[in-house]
Parts: sequence; structure tokens; C-alpha cells
Amino acid sequence: MMTTNPIRRVSVITTGEADAHHEHIYGTWKPALLWIFFGRKRVRLPINVYVIEHERGLMLFDAGADRAVDSDPGYHGDRITAFFNRHIFRWHIGPEDTLTQQLERAGYAAADVTMMVASHLHADHVGGIAEIPQADLFASGEGLEYMRGPDHPERRFIFRQHIEIPGAKWHAIPFEPTGDPEFAPFSEAWDVLGDGSMVVLPTPGHIEGSVSMLVRRVERPPLLMIGDLTYAEELLQLDHVPAIGDKDLLLASFAKVRALKEHMPDLVILPAHDPTAAEKLRAAG
Repeated sequence: MMTTNPIRRVSVITTGEADAHHEHIYGTWKPALLWIFFGRKRVRLPINVYVIEHERGLMLFDAGADRAVDSDPGYHGDRITAFFNRHIFRWHIGPEDTLTQQLERAGYAAADVTMMVASHLHADHVGGIAEIPQADLFASGEGLEYMRGPDHPERRFIFRQHIEIPGAKWHAIPFEPTGDPEFAPFSEAWDVLGDGSMVVLPTPGHIEGSVSMLVRRVERPPLLMIGDLTYAEELLQLDHVPAIGDKDLLLASFAKVRALKEHMPDLVILPAHDPTAAEKLRAAG
């Protein structure tokens, strides 16, 4: 049980927006190629980054998008990937939407970021790492292994050439077994700074190595940042999986998150693309 509160402030910044297919978010019976190329209904989502001001430094959960994903025709590396990306997402990322400028608007400096934990390695979650070269970067070992493997990760929106950039200090998340009943049924966890305030939990399903991060504060509701496990808490509660990902793994992770909320009834669940994230954080104090 935590008795001191090293977390000074938690906030959210937005590095642009993207229009995603309705089917991508809410799931569908349709074959992927059908909705990707012929789906007409889209939903606009923010590209959020969660900012944790800890007494030992400034931390990020995810690093947002690089504007080049939309403005640079060569960003994707090959024409097939670029072709599919244009049909899956419509980006709205302005010159003012860089990680650096959005941090400044929130009262921080990119140079002050000491650590970034990636929910996963999709380009809209690690696109800003070039702006925080001093920071230690953490992702799951499974995710890093997949990114470095032979299975064309760029076809799944993971671009090694924009992740393993010169000077980037990547580390595999050192998960350890945990018997803490508060985290049940999670059996592995990583206590980021060893004080219990930030704990990373494996929540696979969206893509290889997807993780969530629990932020615990004294006398304030705990926060669970879940990346793209789901796009809205109500979908998680209803076992309504998105069209992208491994359905069985997603449902298993959904169940674990719901069990965590049973242990922590006031838990605030924060998807990466939640348009109400700022409102939720204000309400949570």
C-alpha cells in the first residue's frame, strides 16, 4: 500500500488526429479488405500522449505521431504499405502538433522527459521519439523482437527505420512475476520506479507486445492507460472487440482489466485515442 504520493500531476496532450474506419473501432463481420477499401463511415480520434509528472522526472506513456506519417510520401518505406495506410487512416496532423510543441503548451519541455513507455510500437504511438533523444525508451521485449523480425512489421504499421533511430535508448520492459492480489489476475508486472506509483501490465491482443500502465496516487483514483486495447471503456465492458487484433487475446485482456477494476472500483480507464481523456483526468483530480 502506497503511503506517499510521488505523482505530482497527470495530464494528456494530443499530437494531431486521425479518421479511422467505424469498423476498425467497433468491429465488424466484414472481411478486412472490404471495409478498408469500401467502408464509408469514419470516426475522428485524437492521438493522445499521457504525461506523468513524477518527483523523479517527467515520464510519457506513448510519444504520439510524427507529422511525416502524413506529409512524407516515403515515410512508409514501400508503396504497398503507403497504399494501405492511405485507405485505413486519414491523418490531420498540423505543424503545431509536434510532441515538442504540445509539451510546451502543457507547460513542459521535451528536453525534460526522462522516460517513455510505449503501449506498443505502432507509428502513432512512438512517432515523437526523435524529439526526446535523452529519454530512456521502454517497450515489451515481445514487441521489440517482432519489430526486428522478418515478418514485414511495416505492413502492420511498425516502422523499424523510424523506431531504431540513431541514439535511441530502447530497453525491453523487465516484467517479473507478481503475487500482489491487487493486480490479480495479472501474474506479471513491472514497477517502473520501484515505488509502486507506475506499474506496467501486459495486455496483449492489439499487436505483439501491447502493454498498459497503472498509475497509483494517494487519495486520488488510480489511472489505467491501456493504449489501443480498446477505443472506449464501454466497448471493453461489453466484450466488443475492434476489427484489428487477435480476438481471443483481446477478450482475455479485457477480462483481466475488468477484474482489476473490481479490485479498484474507482479505476479510471484511459484508452490512447480517448477524446474524453482530458475531462476524465480533470474529474479524477
